[in-house]
Amino acid sequence: MTETISRLLAGGAAAAAAIRGTNERPSLTFGALREQCARIVAHLNRLGIGRGDRVAIVLPNGPEMAAAFLAIGCGASTAPLNPAYRAEEFAFYLTDLRAKALVILHGMASDAREVAGRLSIPVLDLVPGEAAGAFTLEGGEPGNAEKPGMAWPEDEALVLHTSGTTARPKIVPLSQANICASARNIGRTLELAPDDACLNIMPLFHIHGLMAAVLASVAAGGAVVCTPGFDALRFFRWLDEERPSWFTAVPTMHQAILARAERNADIIKRARLRFLRSSSASLPGPVMQQMEQVFAAPLVESYGMTEAAHQMCSNPLAGPRKPGSVGLPAGPEVAIMDEDGTLLPQGAVGEVVIRGPNVTAGYESNPEANAKAFTKGWFRTGDQGAFDAEGYLTLTGRLKELINRGGEKVSPLEVDGVLSGHPAVAQALTFAIPHARLGEEVGAAVVLREGMTCTERELRAYAAEHLADFKVPRRVVFLDEIPKGATGKLMRIGLAEKLGLTA
Repeated sequence: MTETISRLLAGGAAAAAAIRGTNERPSLTFGALREQCARIVAHLNRLGIGRGDRVAIVLPNGPEMAAAFLAIGCGASTAPLNPAYRAEEFAFYLTDLRAKALVILHGMASDAREVAGRLSIPVLDLVPGEAAGAFTLEGGEPGNAEKPGMAWPEDEALVLHTSGTTARPKIVPLSQANICASARNIGRTLELAPDDACLNIMPLFHIHGLMAAVLASVAAGGAVVCTPGFDALRFFRWLDEERPSWFTAVPTMHQAILARAERNADIIKRARLRFLRSSSASLPGPVMQQMEQVFAAPLVESYGMTEAAHQMCSNPLAGPRKPGSVGLPAGPEVAIMDEDGTLLPQGAVGEVVIRGPNVTAGYESNPEANAKAFTKGWFRTGDQGAFDAEGYLTLTGRLKELINRGGEKVSPLEVDGVLSGHPAVAQALTFAIPHARLGEEVGAAVVLREGMTCTERELRAYAAEHLADFKVPRRVVFLDEIPKGATGKLMRIGLAEKLGLTA
């Protein structure tokens, strides 16, 4: 069924909580949320903003950000931006998006205000209401929307930029049909129901939190508990006070939670978690197993990306969960393709490709990128992997992250997995180090567990027990913390340069 955000919201019981905060404010019910969505769309229409018009959103994590995404998305295109951006970054994104307006929290100091004014982009102040997620908009000038009313399935609902490493970030437009298909896929995978409540600790300017935590929850008639963002010190208090049935996070967050689990054992015993979820980066097998043991709940690892409106594969909730695998196709069709565009048989290693109703129709105004990204109707993910005999997909790395050591290709994920198995290692990230003769050499950044020690020689010897010699890191750097991006992903590309390493 082709859907829109407004149709997704129609299924929730009027008196049931849809959006919750982590303080004493009352919840926003589905009935109130639906009324708010209709009111906000009508208000935007009176300001000349309608279907297909892009509204940049700069808000801190919390119930207002979740509600703004839903309400504005019912009748316009949402463009959430990282509130931590500086003026130069806001100038790039607001210009690149051709934003029709900027929505920002009332009283919030941000370079975005000044930049929007300089670019003659109307600023709409979001004023929070009594309930968590209730709000009104102030500012703007009267106008006539070209396409008023609630969005249609083919209308753009969400636009995000890819997190480009060296190239200019690409614009990924996602339609109402794209994101609603993704929300339904996630709901089916996780067997979400109206009595579920997701504790959201993911940033809501990123596809993971928007789709898995917010949209999938309300599509199932359930609630999303909106925190100010991930905080390992406050996580267990939220878990105890809010009583969520699940949460979704990136691996670095799971590892930080695990590090504080022992001292919060009583809270964990009282928790009502039905399952845990991990996505957006590869979860080391030992971390998955430890989380399941500590929380006595299944941890479902999923595989997603912006261009797929998040989820592509997932380990099943009820069936076997394979550590190190991203699971079974969970929405779109998923296949393995060689460089020439030929689909490969089970067991063969190649590029992961996808197609389906949740996949973007293409990057905006970028025919060169689209020519590279689409082959015979399939979208090339840029990830390398293979299916096993049971149909589970294992990723061997990003094609651009594979280490080419004198012609020998090394999967950083494989080395990460081995190093993470060492009892003293809390986190490991394998990366390429420039090498004059070989081109690239294998390096690894490691964070040790609190109170434990290990030398570079010991760790290299451990790796040599499990890996071919050419895959063993020649340099191991011990760090207090591995550099992360804005969404909590560990930064593999460019790490050697950042650390000043050459082999």
